Amino acid sequence: MEIRPLVESIPLRKGDSLPKGRNRQEFRMSSVTQVPATLDDLYRVKGKAELINGRIVRSMPTGFRPGRVGAGIFRSLDDYAEATGRGVALPDNVGFAVPELSSGRQSFSPDAAYYLGPLPSNPMRFLDGPPTFAVEVRSENDYGDAADAEMAAKRADYFEAGTAVVWDVDPIHEIVRKYPKDSPDRPAVFVRGQAADAEPVVPDWRMAVDQIFA
Repeated sequence: MEIRPLVESIPLRKGDSLPKGRNRQEFRMSSVTQVPATLDDLYRVKGKAELINGRIVRSMPTGFRPGRVGAGIFRSLDDYAEATGRGVALPDNVGFAVPELSSGRQSFSPDAAYYLGPLPSNPMRFLDGPPTFAVEVRSENDYGDAADAEMAAKRADYFEAGTAVVWDVDPIHEIVRKYPKDSPDRPAVFVRGQAADAEPVVPDWRMAVDQIFA
């Protein structure tokens, strides 16, 4: 899903005082560059966003087809989790908090996910840890060399955090690429007439590519 960097200012909270000799507008402008954002700041952001290198990075809303594709993958994973009693499936806009990675990233919000880790003690908060299986669905502007490099960097973040399998789902060319952590440069490619999988972390689950792009 398309992301566009946007550094959020960190507003003063009730009881905070302004630095001496500074007005509120000056403080808000300087806080953009001087105050790293935290997970607590991310919780206050409306809409989908991730925390990367102390910055709040918002995701642009996606289009009709990418949204439908992501929703369909989530439904299939959710049916699997319900039937097996193993793991949980998560839709778009669910946050996963991770220890700061070498890139500075501290959270993920994939387009769909499957998770085998512990559930949060407060179910209103982010999941603590990376998705076991993450799905990234390309939006209209997620094409070209620059976008490919961004997606490769995000996959590297997923694998560093502990995610085992990442799907790169291409709705324009109707291709699913499966990237396993143990061979991140050798994706399995699934096209119409085939069934995509997320082995070994989602055992025996398959989704027909024809169904993904129906």
